Amino acid sequence: MHEQVAAQLVFLIGTGVLKPGAALPSVRALAQRLGIHRNTISKAYHDLTLSKVAEKRAGRRLAVRSAGRGSTPMAARGLDDIVNAAIAGARQGGYSLQQLHERLRDHLRAAPPDHLLVLSEDAGMRVLLPEELKQRFSCPVDACTPAELLSNPARIIGALVVSPQGHLPGIQTVLPAERPAIAITYSPANSHLQAIRRLPRPSLIAVVSVSRFFLDTARGVLAPAVGRRHSMRGYLMAGTRPETPGAADLLLCGAMTFPVVRARYKAAAVTCYKLISPACLDQIAAVLVCRRATVPSRATTGARDTARRLLRQTGK
Repeated sequence: MHEQVAAQLVFLIGTGVLKPGAALPSVRALAQRLGIHRNTISKAYHDLTLSKVAEKRAGRRLAVRSAGRGSTPMAARGLDDIVNAAIAGARQGGYSLQQLHERLRDHLRAAPPDHLLVLSEDAGMRVLLPEELKQRFSCPVDACTPAELLSNPARIIGALVVSPQGHLPGIQTVLPAERPAIAITYSPANSHLQAIRRLPRPSLIAVVSVSRFFLDTARGVLAPAVGRRHSMRGYLMAGTRPETPGAADLLLCGAMTFPVVRARYKAAAVTCYKLISPACLDQIAAVLVCRRATVPSRATTGARDTARRLLRQTGK
């Protein structure tokens, strides 16, 4: 039993919950809180002292060893060191590596998302959509195809999936029940259609993007306003031979090409055609805020309960 108590203290220290220099509860107080014999706590504290995780100073309670006295702060440790500490703590607590793996997997799947994962079959959209999201959100944004996600379900860990509606039925088996994907809804093109209709004379309209899908979609959406009065051409600025638009009266660009085109065409009207609707961006923002503010409700016992009681005892 004392090994479990010591392992939980090591976990709390290793994750930074118990800071360097923080005093640990007295033997008597912690024993009463956990409902176990004081000798068990004394043995656990003795193990911490031997492993130099904690130290006893004259006239003071046992405290977490400070960085200035030989310990390494968590922020300065490498990821391998953190993993090794977790493995060592699990073994010291009597848990198998399989148990550690299963518990870690469950916690990672239930953890609030720390990045966005965009799904698309189109290579250009896997560049374009993340760029639009990065302009709104500060978290990392990754992208892959649905097939890549299905072949490597571990990519779902820590991710909030953002995907066109058509891909969602095929990936349901790898999505955590508590973190469903966000279906992308696209912005209406009303303002761009109006800009074309307001052109005073027959004009050349250029659509510029890194995505072939974007070009095809934009041409189809804008065609009614272009009609026979104007001319429209698409330019794919991607690959080994990116196409550069020539003279044009109005240039409609994706989020990736807009800064480049705007810098080159000072005289022409250059506008950014963003695909993801504001309502969809607001939905993503709401989910990110909600998930980060919500404590996972997954029931845990044993070591997790001990950790919670230790937290209450130490006032954290």
